[in-house]
Amino acid sequence: MKRLLITLCTYNERENIELLIPEILAVVPHAEILVIDDHSPDGTGGIVEEMARGDQRIHVLHRAGKFGLGAATVAGFQYAVAQQFELLINLDADFSHHPRFIPDLLSHMDSCDVAIGSRYVPGGGVVGWTLKRHLMSRAINTWARLLLGLRTRDNSGSYRCYRVSRLARIDWSRTVSRGYAFQEEVLYRCRRIGCTFTESPIVFEDRRYGVTKINLQECLTAVRDILRLGWQNLCRHPVEDLPSAERVR
Repeated sequence: MKRLLITLCTYNERENIELLIPEILAVVPHAEILVIDDHSPDGTGGIVEEMARGDQRIHVLHRAGKFGLGAATVAGFQYAVAQQFELLINLDADFSHHPRFIPDLLSHMDSCDVAIGSRYVPGGGVVGWTLKRHLMSRAINTWARLLLGLRTRDNSGSYRCYRVSRLARIDWSRTVSRGYAFQEEVLYRCRRIGCTFTESPIVFEDRRYGVTKINLQECLTAVRDILRLGWQNLCRHPVEDLPSAERVR
């Protein structure tokens, strides 16, 4: 069985995380879980620390401040590479990504490098969104496909399984996005090094506790970051995305 790491990026998710981690481990008991916490004022990191004392499959990475979703996700990637995991699944920590879809994602990993939990393929969907949020999501996905050359339908969600050996080949120091556009940027960088993709249907549900961190400012920032990446897409050679050691081979 392949070594699997589940990563959860958290900021003020105390009520959700206590319930989510046991549900994940019930679905994939062989997995290990890494929580990357951005110094949550509500004590999320401390709760995970307590859970880790009683279960060696649980780990927590405490960061000194709220440095952004992109940087937190990269920290999870780097941990997976350093600890020699074979597969990494990232999902939101608020139950919008239900653990029941994890086996479906894993089932695709013999034939692709990235399996995307997709709301926009047959069988997928969204529960609990307003019309405004539907329109925002559709618009940002269209924007990403046009500018970044992505063919996948759901490029803005974070529920994905990655082959860690492929993540290790990307120079993450070149990351542009710190916020929600990082989800599109990951796929863009994976595409540039030749990764293969598939989409597996999921149903996205609204969070159980807390409030969403997505707002108009975050969306505008994402549009700007994708535009910057689109310009890079026109100007850069794929080899520039590789770590420097691979560029000189």
